[in-house]
Amino acid sequence: MNKKTSFISKFNAILFSGLLVFVLLFPAQRVSAKRPPEIRNQDELKISSDMHGQDLSGNDFVKLDLKGIDFSESNLTGAVFNNSKLKDADMHGAKLNDSLAYASDFEGADLRDVDFTGALLMESSFTNALIEGADFTDAVLSRIQQKQLCSMASGTNSKTEVSTIYSLGC
Repeated sequence: MNKKTSFISKFNAILFSGLLVFVLLFPAQRVSAKRPPEIRNQDELKISSDMHGQDLSGNDFVKLDLKGIDFSESNLTGAVFNNSKLKDADMHGAKLNDSLAYASDFEGADLRDVDFTGALLMESSFTNALIEGADFTDAVLSRIQQKQLCSMASGTNSKTEVSTIYSLGC
């Protein structure tokens, strides 16, 4: 029994020593996770309260609190605003054509004269938003959103010269 116990002890010691040498000679590779798509370019954005007149086309503003930020007259063509809070944001005169704003909150936002041509706006909220002169031509909206927006629609977009009522199909 002593020889068997001694053999197992020596075997365990050799196995442990071999494992230790292996770990020291071949350290684990550094592992890094991919960044989720919703935060890939957010470090580069340098979001401030005044984003007025900037070219922000194609940027991702996903799951961000953008409350009260001034995006007026900015180029946001193809920008993504999924699940973002744009409550009381100033976006008047901004270009948001072909943008994506799924389930975003535009409550109280100034959307006057915004170009939403071809934008995907499903499940977004526009409660108390100012939409005078906004162009929703070919924008994707639910019937509920369309009815809500039609109830407050007025004006004509100064750049596209399309009336808000016509662009919504009211």
